[in-house]
Amino acid sequence: MKPDPTPVPYGRGVLVVEDEPRLRSMLERAVRDMGFDVTLASTGEAALKIMETQTIGIIILDLNLPGIDGIEFLEKIRRRNRKAQAIILTGFGNLETAKKAIHLDVVEFLTKPCSLGTLEVAIDRARRRCIADGPSEAWRDQPQERETPAPRPAADAPSPTALSLEELEQRHILAVLEQNRGNRAATATQLGISLRKLYYRLGQYQRQGIIP
Repeated sequence: MKPDPTPVPYGRGVLVVEDEPRLRSMLERAVRDMGFDVTLASTGEAALKIMETQTIGIIILDLNLPGIDGIEFLEKIRRRNRKAQAIILTGFGNLETAKKAIHLDVVEFLTKPCSLGTLEVAIDRARRRCIADGPSEAWRDQPQERETPAPRPAADAPSPTALSLEELEQRHILAVLEQNRGNRAATATQLGISLRKLYYRLGQYQRQGIIP
């Protein structure tokens, strides 16, 4: 009888959800070389099935997926396993998508193509959040609600002048902060994020010279 495989420590298991085969293969090799255990999915539906049987700490998620898109997939994950740390990988997005992603507490936005160094920094940040938060309860212990799929809106064709989700998120956060006259607690509440995350984002913007 074969011994059970050694369980992967929480924060060392990464689920890559990407429908483009070449990029999915590249991400698998890169993440494995960083010392993580990698599981692959080409659709949101396949990724949901994986989440039913595995305790995944980190998700690298493409937004533009066939079937359910990345945001819809992440919304489902948040209803069942709120501590899974998500890194969004995308080309271009819109302001509404950026707002949803902020509420879903993603770790980082990576714009395609991204450097391996940038990816490694984002994964390490997600791993540290996993260690701090600890694993959520197993998916199978959560109530499985019946859902009626909503029709997907037609995707807007990206244009060369479109902003990345990272830029959209930055503009949205700073606009809400201005509306609240610099009150960070009120801004975090309006954005639906933790005050800690707001301070983290504002610290990033200061280091980048975006705000004083």
